[in-house]
Amino acid sequence: MHLIKDENGNLIEHSHHEHDHDHHCGSCEASQEDCMKETKALLEYMLHHNEHHAAELDQMADNLKKLGLEAACKTIKEAVSDFQKGNMRLSLALTLVKEEGKEA
Repeated sequence: MHLIKDENGNLIEHSHHEHDHDHHCGSCEASQEDCMKETKALLEYMLHHNEHHAAELDQMADNLKKLGLEAACKTIKEAVSDFQKGNMRLSLALTLVKEEGKEA
């Protein structure tokens, strides 16, 4: 694994082998251990990435409220709630991958 930066300059781990992230580990030429590491790193990155975007959207909603755009604010706040629900599911998936990965 090596470190790369996301669009915000945050360091993230990334695997050396090159192919799309939508692969199935069984067809991956890397070892199962490498696939597990890549999956964990990608889930951790996506979770952090989504949390960051949810916070940005929440701030945007607050700014729209200050401008008197209540309907837009409410709609974005609802979207933030949906992001948070999705993030909870990603967090659970990450926990399951970590726990089940120990058993494999």
